[in-house]
Amino acid sequence: MLSLALPTVWGATAITYKLVCPLAQQDGLGARIVTSAVFFAVGTGLVLHVRRTFMRELRIARQVAGAAQSVLLRPLPQRIDGLRVAAAQLSADRGAVVGGDLYEVIATEHGVRVVMGDVRGHGIAAIGTVAAVLGSFREAVHDEAELGGVLRKLERALARHLGERARAAHPSAELESDSQVGEEFVTVLLLEIRGDGGMWAFNCGHPAPYLLSSGRADVLTLAELLPPLGPFPLPAELSAEHCGQLLPGEALLLHTDGVEDARDAHGRFFPLPAVLAEAVRTQHVSPQAVLGAVFSRLLRHTGGSPADDVAVLVLRNDRGHFPRQPQEPPVAHQVT
Repeated sequence: MLSLALPTVWGATAITYKLVCPLAQQDGLGARIVTSAVFFAVGTGLVLHVRRTFMRELRIARQVAGAAQSVLLRPLPQRIDGLRVAAAQLSADRGAVVGGDLYEVIATEHGVRVVMGDVRGHGIAAIGTVAAVLGSFREAVHDEAELGGVLRKLERALARHLGERARAAHPSAELESDSQVGEEFVTVLLLEIRGDGGMWAFNCGHPAPYLLSSGRADVLTLAELLPPLGPFPLPAELSAEHCGQLLPGEALLLHTDGVEDARDAHGRFFPLPAVLAEAVRTQHVSPQAVLGAVFSRLLRHTGGSPADDVAVLVLRNDRGHFPRQPQEPPVAHQVT
């Protein structure tokens, strides 16, 4: 009612002037100018009122979206069990603060467990799938002693979510629902970093991470790649692959395909390896500095509007004895 009060007053003012004021009944030039000014003022007031209403609704929507983001992609602490952490994501949908990329880092009795994933599609439509996968991961990492058990739980959670979504969309068309479920998938990189720095991983169709050391940025490839979760079942036997050791001072960069697939106005792909090599060339590997370099160069490369969701996560092994580095400021969780 309050939102309608001001437009009603403006409208009543215009009608009253037209019907009651003698000046409004005259046909002279001066009377017409005054009448036009009155109606212009009324129209301007209505436009400003509508604009204020829209801006207020936009602020509320952004607050709700920010709350949703804090639950889905909650801010990561700067240190997790001796690992220095920096992460950020950018949604491809204009005005959205969450999208189809996901990541999480959790310290468990089995080691620090990390997930980086990318849901088919991007933006608002992928949020439900992101919530299903992350919710399952946050529970499974503590319950499952083996990393393969965590991956199995992610697969089951995704299947339940997609099945429920398909049945809700087509309650009387089972065959059509099944075919739609088969079109959905999530790429996942699942990683475990143990106390000695040993790394164990599963890669389900996701871009390979980069191992960063002073002056080097090397792709960390796995011998066995699994298909993305969703279209095909996981093998009956799952054994995590040992993929080396994260030594003190070294860092690992995980990302979604929105980074390397980003193109500039001439169709050229984003040169991630060159950007990483430059970021670690002359200084110790700083997760915050690497993250800032990747996003600043990426936004410049795409003209500020990447076509796909983007997520980047950097973890540096700070275990052991290192020279004390200057305190690094907290990193914003959302890139805008």
